[in-house]
Amino acid sequence: MMQVLLCSAGIVVFSMGVRHGFGLWLLPITQAQGWTRETFAFALAVQNLAWGVAGVFAGMAADRFGAFRVIAAGALCYAGGLLGMAWAGTPLVFAATAGALLGVALAGTTYAVVYGVIGRNVPASRRSRAMGVAAAAGSFGQFLLVPIEGWLITGFGWQQALVLLALAVLIMVPLGWGLREPQLAAGHAVREQTVAQALGEALRYPSFLLLVAGYFVCGFQVVFIGVHLPSYLKDHGMAPQVASLSLALVGLFNVLGTYSVGVLGEKMPRPRILSAIYALRAVVITLFLLAPLTSWSVYLFSAAIGLLWLSTVPPTNATVAQIFGVAHLSMLSGFAFLSHQIGSFLGVWLGGYLYDRGGNYDLAWQVTIGLGVLAALVNLPVRDAPIQRAAATARPQPVAAP
Repeated sequence: MMQVLLCSAGIVVFSMGVRHGFGLWLLPITQAQGWTRETFAFALAVQNLAWGVAGVFAGMAADRFGAFRVIAAGALCYAGGLLGMAWAGTPLVFAATAGALLGVALAGTTYAVVYGVIGRNVPASRRSRAMGVAAAAGSFGQFLLVPIEGWLITGFGWQQALVLLALAVLIMVPLGWGLREPQLAAGHAVREQTVAQALGEALRYPSFLLLVAGYFVCGFQVVFIGVHLPSYLKDHGMAPQVASLSLALVGLFNVLGTYSVGVLGEKMPRPRILSAIYALRAVVITLFLLAPLTSWSVYLFSAAIGLLWLSTVPPTNATVAQIFGVAHLSMLSGFAFLSHQIGSFLGVWLGGYLYDRGGNYDLAWQVTIGLGVLAALVNLPVRDAPIQRAAATARPQPVAAP
């Protein structure tokens, strides 16, 4: 189990850590290429949508053949996408590389894939905590790598920085070797459902659909903030170092937030935890916008939102595992994450669109707050009891959790 956790954490450190720094490239790339912010935002919107769509198929492949092959392919796509991002000469090529290719890469190297391995190799009583560790690793990667990315841009220029990162992400290939599952690769895994049956069951289950709706909001919020916060601060006269440090603080505090939520998920109903997280996000963002904007208010906001940043990931995926079991966990997590990434697509694109049309981010912030309130409400009726499968054709019904 320890090998699974360490290798999963290492992979997520690099995949999510690099990804969280993409907002630092918005101004250098748009200024160098003469593009609008909407052009950059659209490429990252494509990335998030491709991540979500490819995540379903990456999850299916990981459930069927094991995680290593998927992670290795994802790491190679990641390196290629970063190189393409560095040398793209047109918005179309930029959208294809920084957008579609990096989206496929992230699908193969992040939560849907590694959570399937964790779910199959960690006892149910410790699963929420283990997923919290993996999510915390993504946040630690943000804390560790975002300042390094800022330093690379300053010291080597934005293009050379991307080339160096392309080399660094290849370390995920040997880390993925530690997540091999010989019984899956050999085709010996036994499942009581086909992929179609498992997906159909989930789509007919109201609580799964409510989880998916909440996850949409999570994607909208974190990607809007992660990509557009540096530019928002620059527009208000903040130094670039404030933006880099603010994103690093988000990652640092989310290490504590995601791990704590993972532990809490073993003691409290996870849907209630999710509802509280979304409600608190709305409160934190509102207070940030109402307070005078200073470097210290930015750092306080970053710490507060960091506690809530990826903390939705462990309870959402642990709830899916609790309801449906682990045989198709990567695929079902990938499907839920598709909703998250549709939200991400809209969050990053709409932020750029509204800025270009109105000259500020005011309306985008208001939408972000309203969606947080909505997500808090839709998670309240979610039931996380395991499904009873009395007959293959029966409508799934919850039973009391043991």
